[in-house]
Amino acid sequence: MAANPMYQFNVYRIGPEIKISNIDISFTNASLFMVISSLAILIIFNLGTKRSIIPNKIQLLAELSYSFISKMISDTAGSKARPYFSFIFSLFMFVLFCNMFGMIPYSFTVTSHIIVTFVLAAFIFIGVTIIGFIKHGLGYLKLFVPSGVPMVLLPLIVVIEIISYLSRPISLSVRLFANMMAGHTMMKVFGGFVVSLGIVGGWLPLGFSVALTGLEILVAFLQAYVFAILTCIYLNDALNLHH
Repeated sequence: MAANPMYQFNVYRIGPEIKISNIDISFTNASLFMVISSLAILIIFNLGTKRSIIPNKIQLLAELSYSFISKMISDTAGSKARPYFSFIFSLFMFVLFCNMFGMIPYSFTVTSHIIVTFVLAAFIFIGVTIIGFIKHGLGYLKLFVPSGVPMVLLPLIVVIEIISYLSRPISLSVRLFANMMAGHTMMKVFGGFVVSLGIVGGWLPLGFSVALTGLEILVAFLQAYVFAILTCIYLNDALNLHH
């Protein structure tokens, strides 16, 4: 069973079974790695925010992360999005750490499950929509009516814009889930080739495995970045009503 490349995505219960009205809320391996990721973020940035005469590596990492996210928000959503910095920063770090912890052998990749990424994306979608209506009222519906469109095409364009808007949580969640799942599946497949072919024939798949690991680390960062920057773009639509 362990040789099955899909086995690494199995969610299993840790500890006793807990149910509320037939809903299983037991602690699982997915829950464990979400907690580990959250604790790692808190510890690193708690250490990184301590003042010192000579900044250590953790402090430099914390300052670089802050500047990186701050610039991303300014470039994509403008100054109006500054109040939402904490949320974007936490979102980026959570996805990044979940992705990176999933690179550790025998760990669990939380973001390889569509339910996790969809819940995050749905929360973002609902939050951005609420912000849009709070800022603009019913005027937020102008987002679905692009300027300069001929009246004859307007009904069709409005329908397309609405479908595009409603598909945001699906595209946002599937992009992250699919990339992480596909990458880890390929790593497991090549790893299986290395074991099955042995010392003599396993060098080629071993080389692919090493290269794929490096690529997957890059993808883990890029997917966290894409997830955060798309959130900024959606937030920009809600705050500035670009249409």
